[in-house]
Amino acid sequence: MIISASRRTDIPAFFGDWFINRIKEGFAMYRNPMRPTQVFAVSLHPKDVDAIVFWTKNPKNFLDKLKYLEEYTYYFQFTITPYGKDIEPNIPPKDEVIQTFIELSNMIGKKRVIWRYDPIIITDKMPLSYHKEKFEELCEKLSPYTQKCIISYVDFYSKAVDELNKINAKDLSVEELYNVFGAIGSIGKRYNLSVETCTEDVPIEQLGLKKAHCVDGELIRELRKEKGFCEDKEYKKDNNQRKACGCVQSIDLGIFNTCKHFCTYCYANFSRNSIIKNVEKYDEKSPLLCSYLDLEKDEVRIREKDGSRKIEKDNILQEKFNELKTIEQQSFCTMEEVFSKEDSNDWLEEKVLEYLRKIKNTIEI
Repeated sequence: MIISASRRTDIPAFFGDWFINRIKEGFAMYRNPMRPTQVFAVSLHPKDVDAIVFWTKNPKNFLDKLKYLEEYTYYFQFTITPYGKDIEPNIPPKDEVIQTFIELSNMIGKKRVIWRYDPIIITDKMPLSYHKEKFEELCEKLSPYTQKCIISYVDFYSKAVDELNKINAKDLSVEELYNVFGAIGSIGKRYNLSVETCTEDVPIEQLGLKKAHCVDGELIRELRKEKGFCEDKEYKKDNNQRKACGCVQSIDLGIFNTCKHFCTYCYANFSRNSIIKNVEKYDEKSPLLCSYLDLEKDEVRIREKDGSRKIEKDNILQEKFNELKTIEQQSFCTMEEVFSKEDSNDWLEEKVLEYLRKIKNTIEI
């Protein structure tokens, strides 16, 4: 399985302690965004995780946690744009973010740090000439530390359209987009960057550009081979994404309405009040991010390679699981023997059942 962390929120920036606790304990839980009462548990043991894709705008506080990921294949999608506090209010000064980008690249290698100049927003105050100038300035600073830059034009999602209208963002035609991508792409080429477009239905191949695969099966296979894995896995296209998206299937551990960057163009946040309310539920020791499990209402399922299976909670609610062996917050290392079994799903189910029992006992107290 490929883990996405996360398209829905910035886990490295805001929830790094939670993620590493999940790594240490060997599993995480996440809600189905289309059916929030459906909760999945997924193994995070290295043998079950093909790769982790991090999405972030500021992983500075996450760098000291990379030591816990040595057994994993992973890479970063790192967004750096030329916008100010009016559009990206909680992003640190760009010079600081650039320095973090450089530090991360020096730690894990430039192949594993992909720069996103994304989204491009054209306004009267930020015409194409503005982006050409700013993009080149960033290329000068970042190109020695990455091999690839992914670009896209802003999407006028219903959740973001009001804010985009406030800054008079322009909804460009296909021909206008073609000119924008051509101009940005030509600059990137001068700096030996592979420039790719994300989910854009524009004939960019004519410009010598590529369509992006942000969750990239080919890159993951390459990185896994570098770590000594000999298998040649094929990863299926993610049909849950837009038609023009080139990503392969992944499991996203994030939750909408939790990103505290508060960017004007964000598709993952509905309102500031919702973000504040959800973040109040953050518990770095909980399997779920910024969410509480409801024993009665939530359906809990074990995520497997080709689907999932339901956990029967009735026995727990009726207190018929007294014979279940308790697993008391065992460390990642002490669980190695259990994980080494041929099928780790038995362990994962036991772990989830124990978590459900703890919730039940807490409610009763």
